[in-house]
Amino acid sequence: MKSRCGRRRQGILAFAAAILVSLSGAATPVAFAADVGPVDPREIAPSGADTIHTPATFFTINAVLAKLDRERGRGPNAMRLAALAPASPTATDAGPEATSPVGAQPLGHEPFGLFAFRAPDNVIWRKWRSVEAEIANEQALLERCRSDAASCPPNAAQFLRLVGAVKAKSGRAQLEEVNLGVNTAIRYVSDLVQHRELDRWSSPLASFATGKGDCEDYAIAKYAALREAGFPDADMRLLLVRDRTVRQDHAVLAARLDGRWLILDNRWTGLREDNGELNFAPLFAINHDGVHLFAKPYAKAAPLSAEAAPAAANSEWAGSEPTDAGGSGSLGTLPLLL
Repeated sequence: MKSRCGRRRQGILAFAAAILVSLSGAATPVAFAADVGPVDPREIAPSGADTIHTPATFFTINAVLAKLDRERGRGPNAMRLAALAPASPTATDAGPEATSPVGAQPLGHEPFGLFAFRAPDNVIWRKWRSVEAEIANEQALLERCRSDAASCPPNAAQFLRLVGAVKAKSGRAQLEEVNLGVNTAIRYVSDLVQHRELDRWSSPLASFATGKGDCEDYAIAKYAALREAGFPDADMRLLLVRDRTVRQDHAVLAARLDGRWLILDNRWTGLREDNGELNFAPLFAINHDGVHLFAKPYAKAAPLSAEAAPAAANSEWAGSEPTDAGGSGSLGTLPLLL
């Protein structure tokens, strides 16, 4: 007769064997383990007299990857090793994306690398239409001056002399000539002082007749003179901007030369680049196509509509301009409300 201790030992061994049989039976049909391919079965045996032989499947992640590589035609000995720090931070089936310099943004073709869209009809549109009509009327006078110089008014003759000087030059020299010529012909006087109005946009010959004007009048005269000299309309913009350095609204002319925009400013005798040194917040761009609002570039620029946000959404064209009558460039605080 077996002792009680022996029977207890046999019971424990039988229970352990049953557990191992159930585990090995559950592990064998698992698809992931079986997919690895034939491997050497190992013998699992509990200690003791009763030994149970059961197949068990062991595998490693490297073995799985190697088998997948062989199935995909990468060679019988191909092997990919799993790594904690792979060469690429992500694995994807997507095609390679176009890369661009770090921090680069798409640039628009407008000044300051921005985009622009047609502005809703407003007071700026009305002012510009009025100036365009006056420029068209003055064109007839300029034609008569060309055919009969003796009867040409002094202001028109002066304007035509400037146009002739611009035509005689090319490239950047043309822009420098018109910038210096208009800055010299017109003395800065605010609209409030000259016209007893907060803001009036004058035609080129009107500004040359009085020899006075404010920032818009300088820019308009430069625009008309370059146009008369044959400079392309598509390469000019009358810009209404916010000068953040002096916290005042301002008007300048931008002209595109060799793909770059240059700024013609009544406060400077030389040309300026349209870069961050000017510290301008562009608001409106005006030319033969009308009035346009500026918009910031985005990483994926969608077609712009009238609902797009302007580049300086919190600014209004409420302008402040230099107010000294001598045009020395000192800045005052007279508002130019539209």
